[in-house]
Amino acid sequence: MSSLPVVGAAMTLVELELHRSWLFEKSRDLELQSFVDAEVLNGDWAPLAARARRLLDGHTGRLGIHGPFWGFTIASEDPDIRAVVTRRLLQGLDVCAAIGATQMVVHSPYTSWSYNNLDNNDGARGDLVERVHLTLRDAVRRAEDIGCTMVIENIEDKDPSIRVALAESFNSPAVAVSIDTGHAHYAHGYTGAPPVDYYVKAAGNRLQHVHLQDADGYADRHWSLGEGSIHWHAVFAALAKLESNPRLIIEIKDKLKIPASAAYLASIGLAE
Repeated sequence: MSSLPVVGAAMTLVELELHRSWLFEKSRDLELQSFVDAEVLNGDWAPLAARARRLLDGHTGRLGIHGPFWGFTIASEDPDIRAVVTRRLLQGLDVCAAIGATQMVVHSPYTSWSYNNLDNNDGARGDLVERVHLTLRDAVRRAEDIGCTMVIENIEDKDPSIRVALAESFNSPAVAVSIDTGHAHYAHGYTGAPPVDYYVKAAGNRLQHVHLQDADGYADRHWSLGEGSIHWHAVFAALAKLESNPRLIIEIKDKLKIPASAAYLASIGLAE
């Protein structure tokens, strides 16, 4: 029996119909990405949820969703915007409750600008954390109630530790860390951040979710695994030291290449 980790994937319901057999064959984890847009969340999404439950009948892998993120930050200075963001996140958690998802991805508030400027203004680091707490306070309570964890994904983060400290500041099982390998590789190549495996090491057992995508260190490519320059052996060596069993989710632009990405990892002895 293989001791290699089994990778899952991120996809919409349309793509789930295409890759359902692949997903079911090894009880792979799934991240649904059909509940991101405000138009969906503000509308009647019950039929989409019913479709998800029907397609996933018999699925024994772990289920999550990508939460809403378009057009906002979870650290807005504007209280009216924070209220909208809170409502969006609560809508996402309502979807989680409806389909049995136990994880929701949210985007980090940190940017490369933050890295150079948070210490340029007295109290700015603490103020940002406070604003995130104001935004997420109700969502964290809701996530705790339904047994869901919000995982904070790096976007422009140059410091791999600061997002981990933000997650830990909630002292809640409902807040953890995600890593996007392509985002980390972009930060490494373009802003001088550490390599991707350092992000894994910094997250430690707070890490519960990983977006696996390949890139060139210049842009957010979302290429199929093996098409870019990420050092996958180093990444998976760091992952192997963790006890948190993070969900390993292939997130690429060309969804037809999802099985090929998994096959690439198998071909180099890292996952299946």
